Amino acid sequence: MQFRDRKQAGRELAERLRTLHEKGILPHPVVLALPRGGAAVAREVAHVLDAPLDVLVVRKIGAPFQEELGVGAIAGDDPPLFDERALDRLGLSEAALAGTVEREREEVRRREQRYRRGRPALDLRGRTVIVVDDGLATGATARAALRRVRRESPGRVVLAVPVCSPEAVALLRGEADDVVCLHRPEQFMAVGLWYENFDQLTDDEVLDALHASHTTPG
Repeated sequence: MQFRDRKQAGRELAERLRTLHEKGILPHPVVLALPRGGAAVAREVAHVLDAPLDVLVVRKIGAPFQEELGVGAIAGDDPPLFDERALDRLGLSEAALAGTVEREREEVRRREQRYRRGRPALDLRGRTVIVVDDGLATGATARAALRRVRRESPGRVVLAVPVCSPEAVALLRGEADDVVCLHRPEQFMAVGLWYENFDQLTDDEVLDALHASHTTPG
């Protein structure tokens, strides 16, 4: 199974969520995209649910010797959320990653400013918050995102993705009220393998997705 692209994946995910919405399980929804990749998926979800769309910027904290190897994540001004087992395995301390954390925090702020263009973040109090990404491998960044959302006193928190690893679902069930995942391949490997077109999105494409949602009533 492969999705053609994020747009198709978003439409399929949106139809699953529409069914839940019509059953009254997702009242008064707000959609939060994890950019960049999640923005293209979330745009389709927000359109189908007639819900406002915003971004929730989360950054992976990479190991000093291999940035792609995630050992934690950071969302907003929240404290970093580390994978303690990964730190132990690699012989790293949180103090040794302080510089990396600060750089990623600055990138979070830069992206939030660029994507929102002066708009305030949406008020999540009492809302059903649907956090959307294009896929989950380890679930580390999604876990940081969900904990950030919890701080805003939402009524319900739902994590929604087109494809995810079974390990990520197990990790995140305790963080969200519901996890909606269309496909859970046993041999997951990487998110990009489950898309025919998995090109990196640009900041401008994220802005296009957000701009399309501005006329959506909230």
